[in-house]
Amino acid sequence: MARILIADDSSVMRRSLNMLLSRAGHTVVGEAANGEQAFLLYGKEHPDIVTMDISMPVMDGNDAITRILTSYPEARIIVISALDEKKMILQALKNGAKQYIIKPVTEEKLLQAIKNVMVDS
Repeated sequence: MARILIADDSSVMRRSLNMLLSRAGHTVVGEAANGEQAFLLYGKEHPDIVTMDISMPVMDGNDAITRILTSYPEARIIVISALDEKKMILQALKNGAKQYIIKPVTEEKLLQAIKNVMVDS
């Protein structure tokens, strides 16, 4: 099972992801409400995977992806975003994200993305 960091500005989404991941046997090592917090928590916890929202205050997901991967090239990041952010999702993948999930997030989509990222690495 994976150690996972959740980055999303919505407390409801963080709680939902935490519940889905915990129920599947994964360990949530931290939750970030913005990209800056995600970067700092990544450095502290070194999770196996980060779930990263794109649209967040302070530092958005794309900037956080770039910053995390610059400092920690081994990082595995799954982008979770709304469908209308297609351009930003493509940028996130170009920046080094491994997978993406379009909201609404289902347990099946989330666990499949985690499995894909763990197998690919």
